[in-house]
Amino acid sequence: MKVQKKIIGHLTKCYSIAPLRWRGQEYFLVAAEKQDPCFLFDRKGNQVDTVWEGPGGVMSMAQVPGSDGVFLTTRKFYSPNDSGDAEIAAAFPKKEGGWGVKTLVKLPHVHRFDILTRNGIHYLIACTLKSGHAYKNDWSSPGKIYGAVLPDNLEDFQEGMLQMEVLKDGLLKNHGFCKLQKKDTEAALTASDEGVFCVTPPEKRGGSWQIEQLSAEPASDAVLVDMDGDKEEELIYISPFHGNKICFSKKAGNTYRPVYTYEQAEFAHAIYGGELLGRPSVVIGHREGSRDLLAFTYNQQKQEYETEILDHDCGPANVFRFQENGRDILVSANREINEIAMYTLNE
Repeated sequence: MKVQKKIIGHLTKCYSIAPLRWRGQEYFLVAAEKQDPCFLFDRKGNQVDTVWEGPGGVMSMAQVPGSDGVFLTTRKFYSPNDSGDAEIAAAFPKKEGGWGVKTLVKLPHVHRFDILTRNGIHYLIACTLKSGHAYKNDWSSPGKIYGAVLPDNLEDFQEGMLQMEVLKDGLLKNHGFCKLQKKDTEAALTASDEGVFCVTPPEKRGGSWQIEQLSAEPASDAVLVDMDGDKEEELIYISPFHGNKICFSKKAGNTYRPVYTYEQAEFAHAIYGGELLGRPSVVIGHREGSRDLLAFTYNQQKQEYETEILDHDCGPANVFRFQENGRDILVSANREINEIAMYTLNE
């Protein structure tokens, strides 16, 4: 495919990207891992606002469903070794201009989260990378998955009122997260050294969450995509934690078995699974070695997976895909070179 790159901004250690609908228009947010701002861009790549100057430590952002520009964000997760003060906050546009930000819940080491909707109820699901540490690179306290019903009016919500329930613990290097659509509900994939899990919110308020293990292989991030068109989604995951292997697995009974592995993506991190130019695709960015942005597709004639380099020496942390005027566009937070880039794709 042909790739047209446009550098739309620079942000030190740019990390997190998320879509945002505000005032009837579509935008996207880009925020930083360290003590740096959060920017708002329109879909043409123009920076239209600075949401905050700091603090950073933003691993995840997600708009509150049905809201006009209100979103949740992690803050103060500056690294695995500096995340004890991490929290989830709510950000909202003020009537008089500017943005307000208030702490929703303090959750040490919270790394990924999202909002899942089922039967009209919005649930907050949050994953902590670990539960504590006594020294640098201490992984002796595994992470957890938390869940809660999201309050209706976050602007009036007071810190400490949200009760987070532990859904699962004992998850070493609990890093990966991907929101997905099941038949009748939204759900989430989580990824850790214990494998990949699918987490489904309760059918009704006060009900039980469902957790299904899809794979026991150590994983850093994961997506589900029907790459070969057989109506059965492959499980694609990075292995192990911040690893160099991209594993494509097919369902076999109650688990998944690898059918193809790409092993040249040092410190693989950014991940997207879905369509590019009408074809099932997976995009992976890795932050060491050649630091490429890669696209994986499946060749039906050859019946094999294929890899294409979209960009070189850019070191993506996260990537977001959207369509604008019929064109496929990727936005990448190229953390290792402090660059925010848009890639317009054509056949």
